[in-house]
Amino acid sequence: MSNPLVQAFFVGRAVAEILNERVEVAITDALSELGKFDAEAREQLRSFTEEVLERANQAAEAAGASTYTTGSTQTGSTSVDVQATIDELRADIALLRTELQRYRSNFAG
Repeated sequence: MSNPLVQAFFVGRAVAEILNERVEVAITDALSELGKFDAEAREQLRSFTEEVLERANQAAEAAGASTYTTGSTQTGSTSVDVQATIDELRADIALLRTELQRYRSNFAG
């Protein structure tokens, strides 16, 4: 590589490839963390709701009237919703990886 223009071209190309790879990893990690945060937030909300309903039932039973229902029937649907959300996020991440790879191959080609 005695020609400085050719060397500059290949150095620039290598820099672009490395930057694209690092951006891809950063975006994937960020989406993964977002998915984890969303799942944890939903789980904490479900737990909070169950605790509130449990305390309300205890208070109602202590008062002699049972008007509240427990959240146990909704627990199954909530966990399915969380799993569906996780699955959707994983699909989005896979789609994003594919698009980034396609962009990177178009950029390098």
